[in-house]
Amino acid sequence: MLEFIFANIWLTVIVGVISIAVLVLSADVAVTKLTGLAGFYRLSTTFVGVTVVSLATSIPEIAAHFTASVGILRGTLDYEISSAVVLGANIGSDVIQQTLIMAIVIFIAGTLTFKRYFLWKTMLPMIITTLMCIILGLDGTYSRIDGLILFGSFLAYVAFLYYDERKHYKEEDHGFTPEGERPEGVPENGKEALHDAIIAVLAMVVTVASAMVALQATEGIVENTGISGSLIGVVTLGIASALPELITAVSGIRKGDAGIPLGTLIGSNISNPLVAIGGGAIISKYWVPRPLVIWDLPWETITGAILWGILWFNKGRAGKKTAIYLTILYFIYLSMRVIFFGQD
Repeated sequence: MLEFIFANIWLTVIVGVISIAVLVLSADVAVTKLTGLAGFYRLSTTFVGVTVVSLATSIPEIAAHFTASVGILRGTLDYEISSAVVLGANIGSDVIQQTLIMAIVIFIAGTLTFKRYFLWKTMLPMIITTLMCIILGLDGTYSRIDGLILFGSFLAYVAFLYYDERKHYKEEDHGFTPEGERPEGVPENGKEALHDAIIAVLAMVVTVASAMVALQATEGIVENTGISGSLIGVVTLGIASALPELITAVSGIRKGDAGIPLGTLIGSNISNPLVAIGGGAIISKYWVPRPLVIWDLPWETITGAILWGILWFNKGRAGKKTAIYLTILYFIYLSMRVIFFGQD
């Protein structure tokens, strides 16, 4: 049945769009439940954003990498095409989060304020993470050793964040009132927490299944059209994979809590490469298309550094001018990618 569908370009596109929509919606359910569970265990919204929610919103990228790696090992997915698609989607998602999605969130909020300690604790590691991906990918592959380095770096970073969190956590930072009232969506007891955990796991299972279909559909499009795998990953899957971060960030802004949006957008740019690329490379290794190393990853590093510099010299404040700069950066990146790096 699937072979018949993927033999037809239009059916492939339709199936791909539907699977991406299911992927995003199921990831959003998982995000909501995991956020509530984090509150149940008394973790600040910023910490939740950088760790739990950023990981949850990165489920599309993580699931796509896991699916691709298993498919590569089994021989059911092409090594080079699958590597290019998932790496392109991952890096494309990071770039759009740093630029266009951050700009949208700033426009909605009017002004966002970052603490300088936040810039050191999260944005600097984000830039370092991208540099690591460039260095490790210069030889054209992400080996299993490279994967261990990336994934191990994530574990060390989370350990540091947790230690720092236990030193500075205050219940009111998460939304708890002095009278003991809990934020909306936070379980009231262990039974509710278990119920939410089960829903979160089921949502992640649906995400993995839809990611598998999306990957197969994308590979079919690449084979039928000749479009480069990394380009279609950057332009289509990258945008779709970033939607959970956008949904979560906008939701947090509307609720008057900037901790979740800021932590999620920055944290996802750390967990995406370290967990998704690192974990996938541990399983199967990846072929690294040249455009990712000479354009996408360097551009991601540059935009991250520009954003960090703007925030640092503006004392952590990001207004509409910053949002305009970020939007322009994204469309420069995308247009240059399509014009000069259309082939792997």
